[in-house]
Amino acid sequence: MSASYGFYGDDFTGATDTLAHLARAGRKTLLFLAPPSQARLDSVGPLDAIGIAGAARAMPPAAMSDELARVGACFAARGVRVMHYKACSTFDSAPDIGNIATAVATLRRYVDNPFVPIVGGQPGLLRYCAFGQLFAASGGDTRAIHRIDRHPTMSRHPVTPMHEADLRLHLERQGMRDVASVDWRAYALPFDELEAMVDAKVALGSSAILFDVLRDDDLLTLGRLISARSRRAPLLAVGASSVAQAWCAAVNASASREHHEPPPLGRAQGPVFALAGSLSPVTAAQIEATRSYWKIELDPLACDGDTLRFKAAPIVDMLRDGRNVLAFTRRPHASAGDAQQEDASRERTAQACAALLRDVVRAARPRRIGIAGGDTSSHAVQALDAWGLSYRAPLTAGVTVCRLHADEPWLDGTDVMFKGGQMGDVDVLERLIEG
Repeated sequence: MSASYGFYGDDFTGATDTLAHLARAGRKTLLFLAPPSQARLDSVGPLDAIGIAGAARAMPPAAMSDELARVGACFAARGVRVMHYKACSTFDSAPDIGNIATAVATLRRYVDNPFVPIVGGQPGLLRYCAFGQLFAASGGDTRAIHRIDRHPTMSRHPVTPMHEADLRLHLERQGMRDVASVDWRAYALPFDELEAMVDAKVALGSSAILFDVLRDDDLLTLGRLISARSRRAPLLAVGASSVAQAWCAAVNASASREHHEPPPLGRAQGPVFALAGSLSPVTAAQIEATRSYWKIELDPLACDGDTLRFKAAPIVDMLRDGRNVLAFTRRPHASAGDAQQEDASRERTAQACAALLRDVVRAARPRRIGIAGGDTSSHAVQALDAWGLSYRAPLTAGVTVCRLHADEPWLDGTDVMFKGGQMGDVDVLERLIEG
């Protein structure tokens, strides 16, 4: 079988956002937790799009290359025409962690097209790119838009702080040379003139072309470029879920396909277990706003499998009693020593939270789960005996509820919410219960 579109999510929360956009555009899509075998693909039937959820955002370059080589080979073998490296909408990355240049260098070996578009914004998430500069809202405040290097959270990200707003310079520091750009004024040109502009930049040997995005209408124009050029030869595209939005807008417009919206998510039929490993201020506010959960605080500076194991038993007991439970890591006090300690323990914390989730789910078998935090989501889902995800329903902008696919009947069909640290309204955890 073949699929027209293949995407790799650099973390699980972002991957599910792309899954949602494709599914809502009427594209039959499955998100796999590892490159799927041919037997697995045969078992699920024809797909319009194939997704692979990964954790490249938290990997050093060598590990990224190894993982993405397997992904690129899988997509190439399935005849994918658009190979999408789904990066975070804030493009937070660094030379030594989540290096986007490494992703491009690895994946472009599996496509023939010299055109590598980078889609620089996602208006639906209040991410905008103008003259190559990235801007974003902070949390639920839609009024204040910050240049990304002055963003109250992303400029201080504990692993990949954004100190440069010009995405061309940001990527150059990671190893991408001669990134060209097309600014928003070009979208008013006749389409053939825009194509000629792109051809000229490709002929000059640019490693990629960054496209401004200010409005949803810009995505249709970019989708036409991506769709038309992918018909000539398979291509690599980089960016947030706006790449999928762009492609779907163009393909659906040409095929007169309508937007597809599944039934809304109803109230949870049973207790909900939520696990928040994110230390972001947005997630902290969402935890503070909850009123329907028993809360259990986890110390991120003392997290390991043995330390958290004793936490699983009371959580299981409460869930079996029909109570909703929220386990969350508290934010350490900000001091130089603590910051270094927090950074050193980040991977251990994510793994410990994953082990906790696995133990709780196996014992209590809740049918709806919420996971907050990109690293936490990646590790947590890998700890479960599942192989894939499909789109279930939206919860808030950028927050999706998925259906878990697993060979074990008691796990298959479980609702799972994935939420990045910067995503969701303040009541998102309450909505997970209420629908």
